[in-house]
Amino acid sequence: MKRLLNNPFASIAGYQCFGCSPDNNFGLQMEFTEEEDGVSAIWQPKSHFEGWKNILHGGIQATLMDEIASWLVFVKLHTSGVTSKMEVKLSKPVHIDRGEITLKATLRVMQKNVAVIDTSISNADGIECATAVMYYFTYPEKIAREKLWYPGHENF
Repeated sequence: MKRLLNNPFASIAGYQCFGCSPDNNFGLQMEFTEEEDGVSAIWQPKSHFEGWKNILHGGIQATLMDEIASWLVFVKLHTSGVTSKMEVKLSKPVHIDRGEITLKATLRVMQKNVAVIDTSISNADGIECATAVMYYFTYPEKIAREKLWYPGHENF
């Protein structure tokens, strides 16, 4: 099962999420696909996200993994949450000029209301370059709908 996800937030006036708003010209403009076991994204690095010459900035890599983890919470856990902790490992450089990168997120475990999510970035050759374990404090769906603009699983 693979399904390109709809971004239900994109129709909200003033929505400028750095990670996924299609209208934020300074942002990452990520799009996501639901997979059987998680969420994935294909993304083309741009030179204005460079850290060192031709290398994707490590903070941007962490942000990419944080964003895909949040979409896993939306789509697979049917709620919303906030990042409470991230453990990032940057093991190989991600070159900006070598094609699209692939991001993946899978749920490792739920510990009460904390989702522990494994994320990764692989380069165009399929070599894993970065990983992160993301910890998301999740809310009951009713609270997420009332206070965090969660539109419901059916809208993704």
